[in-house]
Amino acid sequence: MFAAFEEYLLSKAAFTSAEIQQIQAVSALKSLPKRQFLLHAGEVWAYHAFVTGGCLRTYTIDAKGAEHIINFAVENWWIGDRQSLTTGQPATYNIDAVEDSTVLLIKREEFDQLLHDIPTLNELINRILQNSFLTSQNRIHAAISYSAEEKYRDFLQKYPAFALRIPQHMVASYLGMTTETLSRVRRKV
Repeated sequence: MFAAFEEYLLSKAAFTSAEIQQIQAVSALKSLPKRQFLLHAGEVWAYHAFVTGGCLRTYTIDAKGAEHIINFAVENWWIGDRQSLTTGQPATYNIDAVEDSTVLLIKREEFDQLLHDIPTLNELINRILQNSFLTSQNRIHAAISYSAEEKYRDFLQKYPAFALRIPQHMVASYLGMTTETLSRVRRKV
């Protein structure tokens, strides 16, 4: 499955074969059956994780037991608890597999060394972080500004394949609405 990550990297920038080998040397693959956790809230997250197959979700559980999904990650997306990774503090989020999944993991220290040694990777990661920040801003704006119908239409426009892969109760949680509200909205749309 490293081949999927290599293909991703080469589609984004020009890496030498030596650089690819250096990245592969510190990469580990982890298979996650559906519903298996990659991270539990309260653990310290110490990896950069790239999804090579499947679908995962990042979420919290409130005091009433309700799930609040922050994001999903499918093939060729990155996932993790950035705050825990950066600060070394316990993770706020849970991450588990929505479907059978495979992730490529690189320990933080080794990833930092790669960024130092491979400027092309450093530039790529900076672009990814910038895009992630913009995506987060847009998601916050939609969450506080859009009606339920606008949120769902925006979701379908941005992530059309998700509607087919992700259970509706998870889509509702991601959009910040009840399953019943999502059902009403889907009938309208």
